[in-house]
Amino acid sequence: MVKFRLSPVAPFRLDLTVWTLRRRAENAVDRWDGATYRRVLPLGGTPVEVAVRQLGSPESPDLRVSVEGATSGSRSKGTVARLLDRMLGLKLDLGEFYGFAASDARLAGLVERFRGMRPPRFPTVFEGLVNGVACQQMSLTLGILLLNRLSDSYGPAVGKANPTAQAFPRPEDLARLDLRALRPLGFSYQKSRAIIEAARAVCEGRLDLESLAAAPDQEAVERLQQLRGVGRWTAEYVLLRGLGRRHVFPGDDVGARNSLSRWLKLRKPLDYPRVHRALARWKGYGGLVYFHLLLDRLAAAHLLER
Repeated sequence: MVKFRLSPVAPFRLDLTVWTLRRRAENAVDRWDGATYRRVLPLGGTPVEVAVRQLGSPESPDLRVSVEGATSGSRSKGTVARLLDRMLGLKLDLGEFYGFAASDARLAGLVERFRGMRPPRFPTVFEGLVNGVACQQMSLTLGILLLNRLSDSYGPAVGKANPTAQAFPRPEDLARLDLRALRPLGFSYQKSRAIIEAARAVCEGRLDLESLAAAPDQEAVERLQQLRGVGRWTAEYVLLRGLGRRHVFPGDDVGARNSLSRWLKLRKPLDYPRVHRALARWKGYGGLVYFHLLLDRLAAAHLLER
């Protein structure tokens, strides 16, 4: 086992960041027991289980990391540290956002309640894409359950000693499947085909999702929408959660729309254009508003207390 420490930019709260990443208590990929975050990550093709615990305060954060199953200390430490930085935003400084929020009466209260949350990202854009496709046109809870089944069936496991700890499937884990293979897990044929075709395209070198990081928003959305089963909501979801575009608020997200409407105490329901008009005063921070409203919903459901 490899152990090391990380010091995120303050303020930082692991609990709020992990809940923003996992979204639902049923999430079996991103696990949280109230003190420790655990996740299996493929490390050079070998799955390892990473555990992260925060011992320091939000203003002086100290993270203790352990990696079970790693074979090379220095190499494992560097790779895991980079992945955790991406997923948990450890080096991200939100000072400018906090200063902006403090000067806005409506935003200040929301942001202060969840001070220390970092906007999370999936470890790969492919995982963000699969999450988006899986959660289309259904409740988030059901979408998470589908993703759990996908990982349980096709995700690499750490080992026989812990068969329940499995990584999210990589493109190579899904590319060999029949286009109908995910139907028994509850995926529609359309979603099954979209996910497997994307996995095949990545493995065959026809699709480089990570290269979208260099593309402007509109170009990235257009390229994503060329993929089977990807519409505007999924594309914007990938921009926010896969590419870390913190200014993107997925305007077709019904749950987020409703949360925004309640927060702003609007009488009329929001559609896509009205979402962006409502967010105009916080331009540049739409994704951060999205994540804070998600935490607000989770807090209302008493999930953050667990």
